[in-house]
Amino acid sequence: MSLAAVVQASLRVKSTRSRKAKTAALADGLRAVPPPQAAIAAMYLAGVLPQGKIGVGYAKVMALKDVPPADDTRLTLDEVHAVADRVKAESGPGSNDRRLRALASLLGRATADEQAFLRRLWVGEIRQGALESLVVDAIGLASGIDPAVVRRAQMVAGDLGAVAEVALNEGEIGMARFRLSVFTPIQPMLAQTAETVEDALARLEEAAFELKLDGARVQVHKDGDEVRVYSRRLNDVTVAVPEVVEVVRALPARRAILDGETIALTEEGRPLPFQTTMRRYGRKLDVDAMRRSLPLSTFFFDGLVIDDQELLDAPARDRAAALDALVPPEHRIERVVTDDPGQASAFVARAFERGHEGAMAKALDAPYEAGSRGAGWLKLKQAHTLDLVVIAAEWGSGRRQGWLSNLHLAARDETSGQFVMLGKTFKGLTDKVLTWQTEQLLARQTRREGHVVHVRPELVVEIAFNDLQTSPHYPAGLALRFARVKQYRTDKAADDADTLTTVRAIHEASLPPAYRRPQVP
Repeated sequence: MSLAAVVQASLRVKSTRSRKAKTAALADGLRAVPPPQAAIAAMYLAGVLPQGKIGVGYAKVMALKDVPPADDTRLTLDEVHAVADRVKAESGPGSNDRRLRALASLLGRATADEQAFLRRLWVGEIRQGALESLVVDAIGLASGIDPAVVRRAQMVAGDLGAVAEVALNEGEIGMARFRLSVFTPIQPMLAQTAETVEDALARLEEAAFELKLDGARVQVHKDGDEVRVYSRRLNDVTVAVPEVVEVVRALPARRAILDGETIALTEEGRPLPFQTTMRRYGRKLDVDAMRRSLPLSTFFFDGLVIDDQELLDAPARDRAAALDALVPPEHRIERVVTDDPGQASAFVARAFERGHEGAMAKALDAPYEAGSRGAGWLKLKQAHTLDLVVIAAEWGSGRRQGWLSNLHLAARDETSGQFVMLGKTFKGLTDKVLTWQTEQLLARQTRREGHVVHVRPELVVEIAFNDLQTSPHYPAGLALRFARVKQYRTDKAADDADTLTTVRAIHEASLPPAYRRPQVP
C-alpha cells in the first residue's frame, strides 16, 4: 500500500468534526490495505510509530522542513517502516547525522502532504482527532466485525497493529485469540471527574470511596514465583521495585493480575511528593541504596485475574471481594462503601487531611474498562485556583483547527515585573470560549513562531489545578499539574494576576514539613 492512501485518509479525518465521518474515512483507508500492512497503517492513522521513539527530537525533525518535496508519490508503507527501523537502530559515533540523512532522503521522495504527515508522525504530533478509539471503531467497520468485539480484543491485547492485522485478515474468528493473559499488560482503567461527593453519589448511588494516592500506578502479574511489574504506560519496571515483587510473590495465589499504586511515605505515613516517588523509577539506579533511602509502600485496589478467575467483566463488588480474600489489609487501598453523603464527605475530608490527592468513588456494579475513562470511576480532588496571564497560545488541530487553543500561562514576578510561565492547558474550553479567545489573542499578537502565537500579557484567566510540581522546564522551577480553564477574568488587569510568591506558597504548603524550606527570621 502506498503512503499516500494513509495520508489521504488522515487529511479526510482532519477536515471533519463528525465522529461518524472520521470513522468512515479511516475505514476506507484500512480497506485499501493488504493484510500484511494493516498493522502499520492502523498505527500510523492513530498517530503511533510501531518503533516508538526513533532517537530524533522535535527540533531536528522540524529542521528538515526545507527538504524539497517530490512531484508525485511512490513511497510505500513498507519503505517508510524500514527507514524508521534503520533510524532507531543507529548508534555510535556519527549516528545522529546518519539518522538525519536517512530521514531527509525519505522526505525527498515524498510529496508535500506526505512530508507534513511524516514529520508529525515522527515527533508524535498527529493531532487530527483520529485517536486510538476511532481507529478501533474503524477496524470494526472495515472488517465487518462488531466494534465492541474489536474494542475487547484491543483492550486485552494492547497492540493496535496486531488487532488490525488479524481483524482484516481473519475476521471475527481471529479475535478469539486475544485473551487476557499473565505477562501481557493491559491499559489501565481511568476515571472521570466528579465536582463533589453529592455529584458522585447522584451518578453512582451507593459507591465504594477509596483513597486516591498520588503515587505511581502499577499493574502486577504473577505466575508461580515469577512476578513482573508494569508502569501506567505498560513499561516493565520490575527491577526498580523489589518491594512490590516481594509482596505479590508472597500472596497465596498461583496466578494473578493486580492493579494498584506504589508510593513513598514519611515515617508518619504521610505521602511524599509525586516526584519523590518517581525517583525510584529513574534510568540509572542503585536499587538497593534507593530502597534503603526511599522505601516504597504498595497498595492494591483491583484484581483482574486471581488463579483461574478472570474478573475483567465481573462487577466491582465481586472483584473487591476476591481482592480482599487474597491481599492482606496492609496492602489494600483504604475504602468505605456507602450511599450516605455525610459518611462519604467525612472519608474524603480525612483523605485531604492526611495529605492524599483525594478520593475515588467507584460504582459497585461496574466492570473493569481497560484503557477507558469509564463512568464507573469518579475522582474527587482538592483543586486550587490561580489568576494567571496568557502570554502565548498554540493553534489547535482536529476539531479545534482554526482556533487558538493551548494556552501558555504565567504568573507575575513582583521583583522583575515580568510574567513567568508555569505551564500550558487546553482543557475546559467550550467552542464559545475558543472563538472569543482566538479573536482576543489575535488582536494582541506580537510575533509568531510556527504554530505558537505570542501575545501581549493582558488577558487574565482563572485556572483550576490540582497541585504544583518542581520542573526544570520552566523558569520558576514549578509547573501546574492538571490545569484547566475555569473562566476569563475580564474584570482584572494583568497587574491583578497572582504572583510567584503566591504560587510558591501553595507549593510549600503541599510539602511534608521536612521538605519545606526553613523560614528566615
